[in-house]
Amino acid sequence: MNYTINQLRIFLKVSQTQSVTKASEELHLTQPAVSIQLKNFQVQFEIPLTEIIGRKIYITDFGKEIAVLAEDILNQVEAINYKTLAYKGQLSGRLKLSVVSTGKYLMPYFLSGFIKQHPGAELVMDVTNKTRVIESLENNEVDFSLVSIVPENLSVNKINLLENKLYLVGNKDTKTKNPSDVKHLFEQLPLIFREDDSGTRQVMEKFIEKNRLSVKKKMKLTSNEAVKQAVLAGLGYSVMAFIGIINELENGKLRIIPVKGLPVKTAWSLIWLKEKRLSPVAESFLNYVIIEKSNIIKRYFPQINEIF
Repeated sequence: MNYTINQLRIFLKVSQTQSVTKASEELHLTQPAVSIQLKNFQVQFEIPLTEIIGRKIYITDFGKEIAVLAEDILNQVEAINYKTLAYKGQLSGRLKLSVVSTGKYLMPYFLSGFIKQHPGAELVMDVTNKTRVIESLENNEVDFSLVSIVPENLSVNKINLLENKLYLVGNKDTKTKNPSDVKHLFEQLPLIFREDDSGTRQVMEKFIEKNRLSVKKKMKLTSNEAVKQAVLAGLGYSVMAFIGIINELENGKLRIIPVKGLPVKTAWSLIWLKEKRLSPVAESFLNYVIIEKSNIIKRYFPQINEIF
């Protein structure tokens, strides 16, 4: 046997994703490169690790056992790397976060200074939908999650990072008559919604329900970026988080439509399980956020306190 750490990492990712394509995307490798390394790993075993049925790859029972061992080996390799850094006096370890899609406009600014201070810390950040974010936290797969609506069914600690303001937004060509007539306005504007479990979608629907509005529903899209591009293209209007449209507002490509009752205000919150025993790197990051929060907001998000 002469398999490499890289081959173990690739096989483990294929077994986790059940797909060479998805594994290549998550490992930032080409699909042929993953296929070649997977084949080179397989030839070292007399028993098949995988089998192809139709166009789908399946992991055999033997392959599943090898995947468990591969994960153990890779964890030990990481432990060696972290231990080496610790002996050199550097904070080390893996910091794992899950972030709702709109949070990608915010979270990197709370991470950059910390990572620069602690180059031995390894960052793993999954930007995904709200359901997956909460699942990863509930299953103890991450240290922290960033959300705009704190889940009520989980026992969590939280720290609010930034105010979250949601406005009705249209593109630069938007022309509205009598925006103070909220009911008439929403009957006329074709609205673009986020997916059902989105925090922004929930806020949008609560506003519509509270004001007993009849809306002209246009479409449903699964990410803030997709909604933003649709609004920019003139496909409709949407209630959007200010944090995700700052640049477009400043360059005039989007405009806020003043509406009574908006903006709706929530908060971007960093949350973690109350019973979670934070690792040294996670504890250090939390302390960093508490100390540096005001400076980060002042430096990177001065527009948050502006009134539109």
